[in-house]
Amino acid sequence: MSFMKNISLFLIISILTSCSSLNKEEQAFIEISKENYQDQLEGFWLGQLIANWTGLITENDKIGNIGEIKTGDFYTREDWGKTDQRSIWEDDSVDKSNIKIDFILKSEDEIWGSDDDTDIEYMYQYLQNFYETNILTPSQIREGWLRHIYIEEENYLWVSNQRAFDLMLEGFEPPETSSPEKNEFYDMIDAQLTTEIFGLFSPTKPEFAIEMSRLPIQTTAREEAQEIAEFYVRMYSNASNTKNLKSIKEKMIWLANESRSKLNNNLYPSKMYDYIKGLYDSGIKWEQTRDSIYHRYQVNQKDEYNITSKNLYCNGCYAAGINFASSLVSLFYGEGDLKETIKIGTLAGWDSDNPTSTWGGLIGFIIGREMVEKEFNMKLSNKFNIHRTRKNFPNDGIDTFENMAKNGIKIVDKVVLEELNGKIDSENKLWLIPK
Repeated sequence: MSFMKNISLFLIISILTSCSSLNKEEQAFIEISKENYQDQLEGFWLGQLIANWTGLITENDKIGNIGEIKTGDFYTREDWGKTDQRSIWEDDSVDKSNIKIDFILKSEDEIWGSDDDTDIEYMYQYLQNFYETNILTPSQIREGWLRHIYIEEENYLWVSNQRAFDLMLEGFEPPETSSPEKNEFYDMIDAQLTTEIFGLFSPTKPEFAIEMSRLPIQTTAREEAQEIAEFYVRMYSNASNTKNLKSIKEKMIWLANESRSKLNNNLYPSKMYDYIKGLYDSGIKWEQTRDSIYHRYQVNQKDEYNITSKNLYCNGCYAAGINFASSLVSLFYGEGDLKETIKIGTLAGWDSDNPTSTWGGLIGFIIGREMVEKEFNMKLSNKFNIHRTRKNFPNDGIDTFENMAKNGIKIVDKVVLEELNGKIDSENKLWLIPK
């Protein structure tokens, strides 16, 4: 009898232990719906393109004139909807009278064009699927650039991207193409524009996203510019985290703080972040914060941000640092609202299409394509022409957001299984990613 009791007790304990193990296994994974992710990736492309083309209206219109700020040196909220002013490279022959500072939207019968904020990301996604790899090699990156970027014609490359391309034509491969000894523009903004998407290829796992993006980032960036590009990649990767937050505003602040925790406290990006976050928390208007950034970093060269002393064209208006600072203004003050974030980014100054593209893409991903369209109360184009700026892609360069998202999901499938120790629940169309 005692023996039978022991057997029964053993069976009960075994069953309870087995159930406990199953519960622990269930709790040990983050579940991500692949169907939702499809909509989110489409939202990324759509949000990024709206923000990119809207920000282009004011690109380099306002870069500050070293000294005290005078009326008209920078845009303010009151300039939204008014006539766009000339950029630093436009002369009096350019008629701006019919160009308003307002959202650029493409209807269903139109096609979005690529730009330098979207085309290299598109190319990297294409190359990862073409080579069936999770991490691109130096030769694969070089071959991709040489195949898909124009040499003689207008190629929509600037500063560090152009210099890296020139070095590739001479036979160099990344990361030599961003070596400060070879590429004097290594601290310009280009890597931010071209690598955020790697965060979306490694959902909830920013460290592998950094590993995936390291060489693409080092194609054009080093030192603080590299760190800034990694800041955005981490935010994009962590955007899939299921942490329970009440609002998109809270999520954006949490994402930013998580990326801030990885910045080197001795370098200027972390100091910029802390300074601008402090101004935002103080309750002053975004215009005041933007003006304070201009005085602190371009006039007074604080926190060892010394671009002004280099006497660069447009005072380094393309530099990673000042555009990182500007991007934090629209990040914090936009508070997760897609339209408000794009507005502030467009009006904030400097290379204004870049911060807008970054946050338009991230917020678009978080809310998904359907919600992006609801924000603007219209059905928007889902077509994309990569051949506006690049070449040698299928279908004469015409793609759709649905197909672009599916190609992104192919990469995530591979990464989840091969790099993140995850699983794919085919029946329920889920990724199971270890916590």
